[in-house]
Amino acid sequence: MAALRRAAHLSVFRPLKTHNTSRNLFTKAAPASRSPITTGLYATALILSTGLFAGYYFDARSALHRYVIMPVLRQTLDAESSHKIAVKVLRSGLGPKDPVTDDENLTVNLWGHQISNPIGLAAGFDKDGEAIDGLFDLGFSWVEIGSITPKPQPGNPKPRVFRLSEDNAIINRYGFPSQGHATVLSRIRARLPTFFAGEQETASLRDGSLLAVNLGKNKESPADSVEDFVAGVRTFGPYSDVLVVNVSSPNTPGLRGLQNKTSLETLLTSVTQARDHLPPSSLNSQRPRLVLKIAPDLDQSQIEDIADVIMGTGIDGVIVSNTTIQRPSHLKSASRTEIGGLSGSPIKHYTLTALKTLRANLPAHIPIIGCGGISNGEDALEYARAGATMVQVYTSFGYDGVGTCRRIKDQIVEKLQKEGTTWAKIVEKSVDEFSLKDELPKVKPGEGMVNQLIEEAEHLNKLLDKLGSKMDSVNDRTIAAASQPML
Repeated sequence: MAALRRAAHLSVFRPLKTHNTSRNLFTKAAPASRSPITTGLYATALILSTGLFAGYYFDARSALHRYVIMPVLRQTLDAESSHKIAVKVLRSGLGPKDPVTDDENLTVNLWGHQISNPIGLAAGFDKDGEAIDGLFDLGFSWVEIGSITPKPQPGNPKPRVFRLSEDNAIINRYGFPSQGHATVLSRIRARLPTFFAGEQETASLRDGSLLAVNLGKNKESPADSVEDFVAGVRTFGPYSDVLVVNVSSPNTPGLRGLQNKTSLETLLTSVTQARDHLPPSSLNSQRPRLVLKIAPDLDQSQIEDIADVIMGTGIDGVIVSNTTIQRPSHLKSASRTEIGGLSGSPIKHYTLTALKTLRANLPAHIPIIGCGGISNGEDALEYARAGATMVQVYTSFGYDGVGTCRRIKDQIVEKLQKEGTTWAKIVEKSVDEFSLKDELPKVKPGEGMVNQLIEEAEHLNKLLDKLGSKMDSVNDRTIAAASQPML
């Protein structure tokens, strides 16, 4: 009886086992067991797909960037936010890279350097030198950071960047937002190796490439002061291959006034003297080149005046051009009325016009870098045929993404191969044809040689006079010593 009572008690309080338990919305089915083979296949598929995506992402040539990532950014973020994200990604070291070696037909001869290709990135993208190496990794041979002002400043109020997608253009009124000299200089120093294997050829630390620093002016500085630019030369000169004097932004009050002849002469003389007094740098083999960046809105007489000043002050080159304040009548975007500088395809006509005028007023040894509306290989070649040694992109990079540089280079190579020529040959031909010809003074046959002999004779006569004076001084001292009584 006791055994029966215990069995009855257990049957009341112990739940009955069933194999047909019903499930409802709040119950969870036990996971089906998988064989090791199935699990291994899933893991392998995951690893392969991740690897394929990574390979696709890190290759700058991938269509993923131009046709997926960039459109998504344009649809979800405003222009300035997209810009900042792009800089941060490239700064992180996790950005895509151009895996292809540049074709030898793209080589550029510039200031004694052999540059691997003619495509540079204009100032305005990496304003504070955050992503220098990430940008070089995309295949640019010239990376220009800035504009950088001596003191930090926030720039103009937001919103200050506007896409004109229908026109493949941008209007910006950034107004030189900058973290200042000290912060940017610390970044440039931080990328330098601890020990140098030897003297570097360029401050870019890469073969066939140049690092440029675009110098800006603080908004509160006096309009006619040159001190901000001189300070920039002294600060960044030892750490750069090129210093760009930016007097052409339309978004800093009074800045473009420095393009008038008198003011420009004072400015360029001052920065040239500051550059020439820089101490030798262990980073590169020579002092930085000085380049002037001008606006596309100058008329012919203004460009001629600028050319005169450039030749008289020893400036090494010119970038043509910055953004324009003009608004072509064919613009379609609703943002076309925004205040600021217009860049992109619509300004190519203005820039090429200014470039051709300047090329005709500068000798061949002063190179011009073309910048404005370049979005494909044919655009770049059009600049080369007009007398530009190199070109820079900006807006097309913002629209088409990280593969822009490689795509343009490939298009140029294809056209060069069809024509059986090289970039350097096209540039040499156009520069020789369109540049200002050196006008030598007319002399009679033999007169030049006679004048040279006369000058050399006069120089030799001066040296002999100096030597005679020194000998007289020595003789006087000898006689005076001899006349002293012997002790």
